[in-house]
Amino acid sequence: MTRTPVGRLFPTATGHDLVLTRTFRASAADVWASLTESERTARWFGPWEGDAGPGRTIRVQMAYEEQQPWCDVRVEECEPPRRLSVSMVDGSSNWLLEFALTESAGVTELRFTQQLGSLDGVAEVGAGWEYYLDMLVASRDGTPRPEFDEYHPAMRSYYETLAERA
Repeated sequence: MTRTPVGRLFPTATGHDLVLTRTFRASAADVWASLTESERTARWFGPWEGDAGPGRTIRVQMAYEEQQPWCDVRVEECEPPRRLSVSMVDGSSNWLLEFALTESAGVTELRFTQQLGSLDGVAEVGAGWEYYLDMLVASRDGTPRPEFDEYHPAMRSYYETLAERA
């Protein structure tokens, strides 16, 4: 399964926002559960443990990464079922991520944003988030999960071009 990439870059005062969207025929509350309940996040990203809430840190296992590492994720803001903002430490980088849900007539749009301080590595980052968000889609609608080895490289050139134009 190879999707057409949808990520876009928007300039900000501190760098760029990488924005990707997905649409679901479901209520915002149901999509929210896929983003926040450990047994459901395990289906597309990985399980988490801890006492989640604004200002608190949970541990998330990246179940579809090599060696399935655990990382700390701090819940910055949480407004169920509309907005979740988290920061995640990845090696020496601090990733700022936001999930915003908008529902209309039983259809929910997920707008995912990652704040980027620079465009270094955006081809890897963008392609990776396309993969994970399509894993979310597959976990919800029962379609086969994308194969990373075939999927991810196909997205890289799009994001390389996107960065060159930014």
